[in-house]
Amino acid sequence: MTQAKPLEFGLDTFGDITRDDTGRRTGAQVIRDTLAEAELAEAVGVNYFGLGEHHRPDFAISATEPLIGAILARTQRMHVGTSVTVLSSDDPIRLYQRFATLDAIAPGRAEITIGRGSFIESFPLFGFALDDYETLFEEKSQLLHLLQTQEKVSFEGRHVPALKGVTVYPRAETPLKIWRGVGGSPQSVVEAAAMDMPLVMAIIGGDAARFAPLADLYRRARAQMDAPMLPLAVHSPGHVGETDESAKEEFFEGYATMHDMIGRSRGWPRLTRAAFEAEIAHGSLYIGSPETVAQKIARTVRVLGLDRFTLKYSSGPQRPEVQLRNIALYGEKVIPRVRELLA
Repeated sequence: MTQAKPLEFGLDTFGDITRDDTGRRTGAQVIRDTLAEAELAEAVGVNYFGLGEHHRPDFAISATEPLIGAILARTQRMHVGTSVTVLSSDDPIRLYQRFATLDAIAPGRAEITIGRGSFIESFPLFGFALDDYETLFEEKSQLLHLLQTQEKVSFEGRHVPALKGVTVYPRAETPLKIWRGVGGSPQSVVEAAAMDMPLVMAIIGGDAARFAPLADLYRRARAQMDAPMLPLAVHSPGHVGETDESAKEEFFEGYATMHDMIGRSRGWPRLTRAAFEAEIAHGSLYIGSPETVAQKIARTVRVLGLDRFTLKYSSGPQRPEVQLRNIALYGEKVIPRVRELLA
């Protein structure tokens, strides 16, 4: 954990398509609901609100920046960003321009998290070959790093236009906050350290303690560079209810629907109630009463030395009012309790 500022608490959403008494809500309804969820998040003390890019029928958010701009306009303090931007199928020049523009509107509050992403729909959609999965990300992350650190950029690669002494406008008044999202690759951790990017570890299965070697690797890499430590964060799914049992009952059906839908294309077995309970007890699901969730977050923060913990509060076709209550309990009860536990 860095010492410059206190622990931050975030919320992430992919705009999971929700359900109500009439059935599935539309993507447009979910996007409007997300604005209200973000406003509530700031009101209850959340520090960061993240929006994940996807191009699938089960998630409403494909274009993150318009939503980020709308949320920034409706809030005063909270940072808002991507969780994640699939950089491999994006244009790093346009990405920099979009976020430099957002930074001008709300200085210092717009953030980017770049990653390869865990879904591949954007590749054929935008004309990229999956055979280039690795080199696309490598080249584009290098170019984005240059755009961030140099005013005149020269760069050549297979997947981006050659640049020679080019300045991209508008320039951000201060360096953009660009995080690197990783799912468990040591190489990605070292690359993040080398590019001066704070690190977000997406822990969506298993005990968070399994990621301690990656957190330590990031710290060692920064130390070997004789560079100051940058923030470490975790993204994990969860749900806060009034009691442990009510939280599980509210969350299980929608979460299982999402798990099984994704799992059909990945060869996963169907989610059983026993597996769900085991992941809550020993894995990466932060589900339960405010006290239960706070205790688990505090343990993760201690084990990994985190600067930010972000709860992915939308998972599958949940009910909108349940998501709002989740946000309220997270901000009003979980956050202050975690601070007490870590004091």
